[in-house]
Amino acid sequence: MCARTMIWNRSWHGHGAVRTEPCRKHVPILIPVGPTSVRLDFIFDTVCPWCYVGKRRFQRALAQRPGLRIDIRWRPFLLNPDIPPEGIDRNEYLDRKFGGAARVQRINAAVAAAGEAEGILFNFDRISRAPNTTHSHRMIRFASASGLEAETVEALYAAYFCEGIDIGAIDDLVGIGNRVGLSVEDLGRYLRSDADVSTILNDNARAHRQGVNGVPCLILDGLYAVAGAQEPDVLLRLIDIVRETEAEAALS
Repeated sequence: MCARTMIWNRSWHGHGAVRTEPCRKHVPILIPVGPTSVRLDFIFDTVCPWCYVGKRRFQRALAQRPGLRIDIRWRPFLLNPDIPPEGIDRNEYLDRKFGGAARVQRINAAVAAAGEAEGILFNFDRISRAPNTTHSHRMIRFASASGLEAETVEALYAAYFCEGIDIGAIDDLVGIGNRVGLSVEDLGRYLRSDADVSTILNDNARAHRQGVNGVPCLILDGLYAVAGAQEPDVLLRLIDIVRETEAEAALS
């Protein structure tokens, strides 16, 4: 069944009328004359496979708007904030969450098929731990000082979903940071401190206050949002709606 797309206009506090539309295979795309820069709040968790797929799909959408500059703000959402710092066995966690191995296998197969279409080779069998993701979100925040947020997000997803690396373990996170060019010493000191822990928790609470109850969730210019790992044509519609709205406002 074709998924339904949730696009809604948001006020400052995240309230607004929800508009649902059926997802179609062939959607006419308007190319508006509008702003060449758009702010995107990408709300996600680093253990969310659909967030990884959604990220790749958004990148494909942007490739069709080469003149558009996107200011991406990577905002944390903690799917499992109660997992202890050392993590838990992933198979046991998934069995409890989804009601057994058979359903987990069906879900993994669907995710793997979607990922393959986006160039992602999910290797779920290599993942042994379900981590607490607070440290990984802190690492992304640390990377922002070097302008390496996007590279760090991609490296975290690849490490966890393709290599089975524990992204809740500080030593493993430092190794991932080294791959993208972060200072190993500085990153290690940062992750072993309490720096920005409260910031991540507050950002997670803020997302919930805005009405976000699942990820990925993309909010453009603080006005329009779309939930789920949507196909590029849906994302392009959202981008174009934002640009048209702002262009009309500039002329009024």
